[in-house]
Amino acid sequence: MTPESATIVALATAPAAGAVGILRVSGPAALEVGRGLAPGVPAAPTPRHAYLTSFVDAAGAVLDEGLFLYFQAPRSFTGEDVVELHAHGSPRLLRLLLARALEDARVRPALPGEFTRRAFLHGRIDLTRAEAVADLVAADSEAAVRAAAAGLSGALAERIRALELPLRELHADLEGVLNFPDEAEGADAEAGSRVVALRSAAEALRAEVGRGRLVRQGARVALYGPVNAGKSTLFNRLVGEARALVDDEPGTTRDALEARVEWDGLGVTLYDTAGLREAPGRVEALGIARTKELLAAVDLAVLVLPPGTSRDEAASWTREAGATPVLTVTGKCDVLTAARGSVEDDTNAASAVPSPLGDAASDGMSALPSPAPPRVSGLTGEGVDALRTSVLARLWGGGTPSAVALVSERHADALRRTAEALGRAEEASRVSTLEVLSGEVGLALEALGEVSGTSVSEALLDTLFQRFCIGK
Repeated sequence: MTPESATIVALATAPAAGAVGILRVSGPAALEVGRGLAPGVPAAPTPRHAYLTSFVDAAGAVLDEGLFLYFQAPRSFTGEDVVELHAHGSPRLLRLLLARALEDARVRPALPGEFTRRAFLHGRIDLTRAEAVADLVAADSEAAVRAAAAGLSGALAERIRALELPLRELHADLEGVLNFPDEAEGADAEAGSRVVALRSAAEALRAEVGRGRLVRQGARVALYGPVNAGKSTLFNRLVGEARALVDDEPGTTRDALEARVEWDGLGVTLYDTAGLREAPGRVEALGIARTKELLAAVDLAVLVLPPGTSRDEAASWTREAGATPVLTVTGKCDVLTAARGSVEDDTNAASAVPSPLGDAASDGMSALPSPAPPRVSGLTGEGVDALRTSVLARLWGGGTPSAVALVSERHADALRRTAEALGRAEEASRVSTLEVLSGEVGLALEALGEVSGTSVSEALLDTLFQRFCIGK
């Protein structure tokens, strides 16, 4: 029996006590196997009709009462005959029903993601929709749920198709001119401009990779800065609970604390880090080293400065973040200070982000001063809502997180190769032969097919569907 002809079975619900548990069977023997567990169902049940019936063991003793649903091929999720038994959510009961189904020699346990894989292989969904199923199951924020749902409904598939169809048409035209020059004369006209437009579309999709990662995995934001700047109090305010210890003694935080929050539907992991200072204690020094490692890995660093920080000090603290983008705020704004020359009181002070004009304009005019960092107080909550808005703006820019096409790293690699092949095709359209141009367009089409699934290997499918849960 080939893997494709086997009937597969798995529990489609988590193995934990609950109100309902579902056993799913798919394949040519699905109806017969299902009726063996529910003999009260008619021999030719009405598709998509829910039958209230008893589920029995091998001796005919009743184990439970529930619903029997039959989905006839090809109008089912997998494209095959599918039967679902909706029983009470007893893990032991469900294992008994599963064991009964596996007593049939035609049935084997489903592999991770095998139901969805069969849906793809039978043309029920394309590969972008199949991957959206896994994204939806794994989603842990509202933005991730909505973006995955959009992918499941075909949002990404439509954009890929809008690129793939004209690319396929161009390749067909070029091959036609090469193989049938008389019949296809002129079909390669404006090939160069067509390639330019297709390359632009591929680059536009590729540009969404960063946003797709933020939605899929969530953003990482670290609070950092000198000791006693109010980072831990601000962290507690942003998280909504007292997670970090707060004390007037410098160096209270000696390791990175983290908490997960959700802002405007986007999952954000916040880190409260050890304050940076010279000559710390041994344990505190370990925390500072951890802070510096973390700053290199996050998506955004929020520099929290104490009142009275000078411009040069602020610039020095900004450099601690390296290449990571920095959003600077003045903490402890509830503490009054009359220090002259401070960032927030000196109207001539520049923020930690250098002015785009530099120290002086080229015509000798003085550069305009940068605005002072906004003030926040974790103690009173002043400026905290504005800080959230600023963080989201720096992470996301405009628009809604849930509106992004969930472009994964795998998609990014395929789109990179697509764009690079189209770049070479663009060059070939000017200086090389039609054979080279057609070959590069063919390579672009092959790479793009790895996203839609029109040109995908068994090894890649194995890798993709291994991340699915069993029963999906």
